[in-house]
Amino acid sequence: MASEEQVKQYIAYWFQLGKRVLIRNGREALLPQRVIQGDRYSDEFGECWQRIIAPDSGDCYLEGTQETIAELLTPTWDLNPCARCSMPIPVRNLGLPPNNCPCSDLPTWPNLETPLPRSPVDTQVHLNDLISRLLKKERSEDLEQSSRENLKEKVE
Repeated sequence: MASEEQVKQYIAYWFQLGKRVLIRNGREALLPQRVIQGDRYSDEFGECWQRIIAPDSGDCYLEGTQETIAELLTPTWDLNPCARCSMPIPVRNLGLPPNNCPCSDLPTWPNLETPLPRSPVDTQVHLNDLISRLLKKERSEDLEQSSRENLKEKVE
């Protein structure tokens, strides 16, 4: 079963490729200009998401798909990478799979020369993780050097 966060990420990834979400049974289309802002989703994306999950929005679905967002939030569906482009696509965990990936009508996709859609990244957390790994490696090398020196002293 796809979690709400996974479905939100699925929508965010496809928004970054220009796919719209049709709401109100296809009468209105949503496509925020900015999906990611720094280390989080943009306010504009957040507003779109709230409209998508609002009960009065009717059937909402990603352009080029037949599954509604509400259906994706049920236990019947998972989100897995497309075999062609590796973007997330809905896969029925029981029964037949969907007809195609939303990428099927994007003539220039997959394009490995452009950045792939992504989730927000907290750069501070990422940098702190890198610093921790470097410090750990440095401590490990210091211990190794110290062990070699102790061994050398014992041999002499």
